[in-house]
Amino acid sequence: MADTDPALTPARASSSAAGAAASGAIPPSRMALLFMVMLVTAAGNTAMQSVMPSIGTALKVADVWISLAYSWSALLWVVCAPFWARRSDKRGRKAMMALGLSGFIASFVLCGVALWAGLAGWMSAVWTLAAFAAARSLYGGFGSAAPPAVQAYVASRTPRARRTQALSLIASSFGLGTVIGPALAPLMVVPFLGLGLTGPFLCFAAIGVVALVLLRLRLPNDEPQYATKGQAVAYASGTGAPVETDAAMEPEDEAEHGGDPQGDPPRLTWRDRRLRPWVFAGLVGGHAQAMVQGIAGFLVLDRLGLRATPDLGAGPIGIVLMSGAIATLLAQWGLIPRFDLGPRAATLWGITAAAIGTMILAVAGDLHLIALGYAIASLGFGLFRPGTTAGTSLAVTRAEQGQASGIVASLAGASYIYAPALGVWLYGHSDYLGFGLIVALCLIVLVHGWLRLQADRELTRS
Repeated sequence: MADTDPALTPARASSSAAGAAASGAIPPSRMALLFMVMLVTAAGNTAMQSVMPSIGTALKVADVWISLAYSWSALLWVVCAPFWARRSDKRGRKAMMALGLSGFIASFVLCGVALWAGLAGWMSAVWTLAAFAAARSLYGGFGSAAPPAVQAYVASRTPRARRTQALSLIASSFGLGTVIGPALAPLMVVPFLGLGLTGPFLCFAAIGVVALVLLRLRLPNDEPQYATKGQAVAYASGTGAPVETDAAMEPEDEAEHGGDPQGDPPRLTWRDRRLRPWVFAGLVGGHAQAMVQGIAGFLVLDRLGLRATPDLGAGPIGIVLMSGAIATLLAQWGLIPRFDLGPRAATLWGITAAAIGTMILAVAGDLHLIALGYAIASLGFGLFRPGTTAGTSLAVTRAEQGQASGIVASLAGASYIYAPALGVWLYGHSDYLGFGLIVALCLIVLVHGWLRLQADRELTRS
C-alpha cells in the first residue's frame, strides 16, 4: 500500500517521494513507522523490567535468578540477530520487522500466562521461572529480527554525514519507550481477571498487534524482486498504475558497495579490522549498561525499604526508569543534533557521563538521588549507544549495512547474557563491588576509545 497522505494527489505524492529520495532523507511517514516498531518493543520490555523485581519478590526467589531468567533469551539474540540481518538482505527489511514484532507479541502473551499461573499458585516458583525463560526465548529467537532490519533500512538510505543523527533518532525510540513503559506499567497492574502484576505483559502484546497491522498496511514492500544495478523498474498493478515499492535498490556509488553490486558482499564478522575498535567499545560499554539496568530495580526496593511490600515497588521503580529515559531522550533528541556529535565524540562523552552517574547511584540513599544518578548514567549511555552504532555503520560500505546492523544487535544481546545477573550478584554481596565494576568498565572504554576509535571527520567524510 502506498505510504502517502490520502489528501495528496498521485502526482504530488510522487513528487514528495522523489524529493525525499533526492535529499537523501527517508519520508517522515516511513520514519514514523520505523520509530513505532522500535518504540513498542522498547516500551514493553521496560514495562516488564519495572514489574519483574516485584514479581520475583512475590514469588520468593533470589534477585539473581530473576536476572538469569533473561540470559537464555539474550544468548539466542546474539546467535539469531546476525542471521536475521543477512536474511533481510534477501527477504527485505519489512518482512524481518514483521517477524520481530510477531516474536515480541507471542513472547509477551506466553510470559504473562506463565507468571500469572505462578503468582496464582498453580506452579512452583522454579517452574514459573522456567516457563518464563522459555517464553522469553521467543523474543530472543524471533524478536531479534526487527532491530537490525530497522537499522539497516535507515543506514542504507541515509548519507554518511547525516547517519549519526538518523540512527540517533531511531535509537531515541528506545528512550521514548523507556519513558512510556514505566509510566504505563503501574496503570496496567489491575485486579481485572486477577491479572495483577502480569497486566503489562498482555496489554503490550495487544499494542504489538496494532503495530504489526500498521506496519503491514503502511510500510511499502521492499522485498528484492531480482538482482540489478541502479534504479528498479516500478512494478505495475492490475490497473496499470504504479505500485509503490521500496526494494532497497536505490542508485549507489559502486565504491560504496565495495565490489560487484550484483554479487553478495563478503561475510562480515566481529573480527573485521574496520569494526574491532567499535565492537570492543560497544561490548564492554554494553556490559556496563546492562549491569546498571539490572541493579536499578532492586536498588530501589532496598534503599526505600520496600522488600516487605513488593506490590508498592512498581511505582518508585517506574519513576527511576522514567527519569533515565527522559535523560536518554535529552541526549538523542537534544545533545547529539544540537552539537552535531560524531560517533567518537558521542561515545567518549557518553561513557564519561555514565561513569559519573554510576558513582552517584552507589551512594544514593533516597528516591531523588537514585533518580538523579540513574538519569545521568542514562544520559551517558544515550550518547554512547548511538555513537558506537553509527561508528560501526560508517566503518563499512553501504552494501554491508545489513550485516553491520546484525553485529550491532548481536552485541546488544551479548551484553545481557550474564552481565545483569553478575551485576545483581555482586551488588548482593557489596553495593560498592557491583558499582565499582561498572565504573571500571566505563573507564576501560574511555581509554580504549581515546586511543583507538577513528576520528569523526574521517568517518563522516563522503
